[in-house]
Amino acid sequence: MSAQFLKPQIAESFSRAAVSYDSVAQLQRRIGNQLLNQMTSISADVVMDLGCGTGYFAPLLTELLRPQQLICLDLAQGMLEYARQTRVTPNTLWLCGDAENLPLADNSVELIFSSLAIQWCEDLPALFSEVARVLKPGGRFLFSTLGPDTLFELREAWSEVDQYQHVNRFISFTDLQSSAEPYLQQLSLKEMQELLLYDELRGLTSELKGIGAHNISAGRQSGLTGKARIMAFKQAYEQFRRADGQLPATYQVFYGDFMKG
Repeated sequence: MSAQFLKPQIAESFSRAAVSYDSVAQLQRRIGNQLLNQMTSISADVVMDLGCGTGYFAPLLTELLRPQQLICLDLAQGMLEYARQTRVTPNTLWLCGDAENLPLADNSVELIFSSLAIQWCEDLPALFSEVARVLKPGGRFLFSTLGPDTLFELREAWSEVDQYQHVNRFISFTDLQSSAEPYLQQLSLKEMQELLLYDELRGLTSELKGIGAHNISAGRQSGLTGKARIMAFKQAYEQFRRADGQLPATYQVFYGDFMKG
């Protein structure tokens, strides 16, 4: 991968964001709902929400699929605790675990749903190997994840200020395909773009902090960022301000549908 993520920091960052997450996660819900729309013809008795976060999609998955068991797994204990308290869904098991080392038996799950979670994995081949292990033959893995062009405006603005890595870098389309290929059969993999607009840059940075997805990659700058550098960053971002006066933030989203042969 182009970036190395530190799992304890990922878990801690998202745990801290559990209470604020749902209030600022409009994009995350839109992408997850887009993924749900691809599942209208699927039936499954045992379903997993991999990287379930606050559990927002647990009731929707229950309503859509009527599974006998729904397994909601996340790396962040704080997210799971919040989900348990706020989502009332039948036949649901809440599990704290690592997507690259799933605490599940072989051939035990028929469908894995994962929206905007696998971009935090350090080892995608390990992820796909584990997904293939726990899926039953014919089982499906439907996911959304972020591509390397995500928040390019933010990255380019910071690059004019210093050489530190301020923006998380995500895996490319071809690397995603090659990581999955030895383990799962690709049914579809497509790219879409989401554009968010803000009156002021603070809206974007506050939103990223609210969902726990501010920069947590290795190689980022440690310590506080000086006021002069913040001002230079804001000024550099102004080059992207549109004719309608708004600042854009671009998300490159990959939607995948893979099957265990």
